[in-house]
Amino acid sequence: MPEAVIVAAARSPIGRAGKGSLAGMRADDLITEITGAALAQVPALDPHTLDDVLLGCAQPAGEQGYNLARILALRLGLDEVPGTVVQRYCASSVQTTRMALHAIRAGEGHAFVSAGVEMVSRYDRGKADGMPDTHHPRYAAAEARTAARVTEGGGWSDPRSVGAEPDVYIAMGHTAENVARHCGVSRREQDEYAVRSQNLAERALLDGFWATDITPVTLPDGSVVDRDDGPRAGVTLDRVAALKPVFRPDGTVTAANCCPLNDGAAALVVLSDTRARDLGLTPLARVVSTGVSALSPEIMGLGPVVASRRALANAGLAIGDIDLVEMNEAFAAQVIPSYRMLGIDLDRLNVHGGAIAVGHPFGMTGARMTTTLINALRFRDRQFGLVTMCTAGGQGMALIVERLS
Repeated sequence: MPEAVIVAAARSPIGRAGKGSLAGMRADDLITEITGAALAQVPALDPHTLDDVLLGCAQPAGEQGYNLARILALRLGLDEVPGTVVQRYCASSVQTTRMALHAIRAGEGHAFVSAGVEMVSRYDRGKADGMPDTHHPRYAAAEARTAARVTEGGGWSDPRSVGAEPDVYIAMGHTAENVARHCGVSRREQDEYAVRSQNLAERALLDGFWATDITPVTLPDGSVVDRDDGPRAGVTLDRVAALKPVFRPDGTVTAANCCPLNDGAAALVVLSDTRARDLGLTPLARVVSTGVSALSPEIMGLGPVVASRRALANAGLAIGDIDLVEMNEAFAAQVIPSYRMLGIDLDRLNVHGGAIAVGHPFGMTGARMTTTLINALRFRDRQFGLVTMCTAGGQGMALIVERLS
């Protein structure tokens, strides 16, 4: 059975949505630039021989609509290369790598682009949140019902027990508050974790790691962006602790202990090991296994737990075999119980900071975290890495890679 290997990886800087460094770029322009940069890393590969372009996007509408993957192929001059857009919310561009892995193992292709993009700045501003109006009216009071079912440190009652349904539309911040109460995660623990993320990201900037991870982007005006907007210097617990809760007056989730809204793009080139060998390429990493899971949408933040266990089981590995973990920091409230349940040592988790500091452009994040993980394994001379995240709608996803060079 052929193996899937990653031979190139590129990710843009991450901009703040609205007034950040990338806000003036279209999604198709950004993903074309980044995918072109990834393909340029493997000149031995004729891009016209790609079997498919797989593109993750959490909100494939507006400028991000009309099959952006096919547009990407055409923008790259690859008229004969097909493309498809994949939507699994925050895990969209882990799903694209999973699809490449499965196609390669099934013998249905040898060369794929696995990419992701999200330009929150370019969402439809004619709507309050930029989202399409899809909310079913039966869920109008679901958040109030949810809050009534969760007690501090107590159990989680199935909404069906009170004549309701799990609220797939629930705001992500409310899911974080639910997890914090359900798992007994304090405000101070969340703030301490957020400070850790910011401080590690600042250190990674100083030691040169981010310079190896980021592919600079040329803006329409000719200027170049080569740094993430997000990481802040000198973040302290006192400053973070002074912020008020965002989602519930008596809550614990603040603007400092959750990820911001962002723009960005990332791309991987995934080949079969046989094609890589034929081209004389030394792969960056092997895709070892993946895992996907589901749970109540109202506590979606715990999604990494079962998904990671499934990926580990599929790989025949234990968590102790994993050298570095990239867990998406949607909210400190969900990362803390997730890493504890999995038994992950903090000194292996998000060692260069995570999304709280760096950012979380939804469709980009899976490919960005995979890129960062591969570079972190090389930077620290480690072998096995795990990417994992919670996913809106009550899902989790995970991917394990083995560094090869």
